[in-house]
Amino acid sequence: MLNDFNNTHLTEEQMAAVNQALADLETALKPLTINLSAEERSKYGRVNEQNKLFVNKVYDYAKSREDLRSPDVDWAEFFKDYEDRNFYETVMSRLDDLQLKLKNHKILGDYDNYQDALADYAFATYKAGTKSVGFEEKYRELKQFFAKSNKKQAPNTENQASEGEN
Repeated sequence: MLNDFNNTHLTEEQMAAVNQALADLETALKPLTINLSAEERSKYGRVNEQNKLFVNKVYDYAKSREDLRSPDVDWAEFFKDYEDRNFYETVMSRLDDLQLKLKNHKILGDYDNYQDALADYAFATYKAGTKSVGFEEKYRELKQFFAKSNKKQAPNTENQASEGEN
């Protein structure tokens, strides 16, 4: 069909590989499961860009000038948190990219399905008008998805007379 924008499909093997990769990722990240409440998210928030620059500068000093480190900071933990944050940010960015690709592909698939469904509805409407067996019932079932006040959304049909049936 001319509106088939989404003509690239994963094989069963590829879908199984994606599901296995997701399961592996979920298993690998299981130790990191922390559920913050809305209040905790608000309390701890996210470090804004200015504060990230500040943390980066402290990190640089701590790495290059050990003699200037505060004895009140657990530097081993600071460095682990810092490296973890960089790793998580990279992983999240990659996941965001993957999510956008999947979302775009899904949008095109949804559009294709809807256009094909409209074409099928138009065909069912035509066939119902010719009293072909089964099509009157199909037409009535599909017609319910088009609100009467919004008839402009319904596709043009050759037989508008059967529109009055409920």
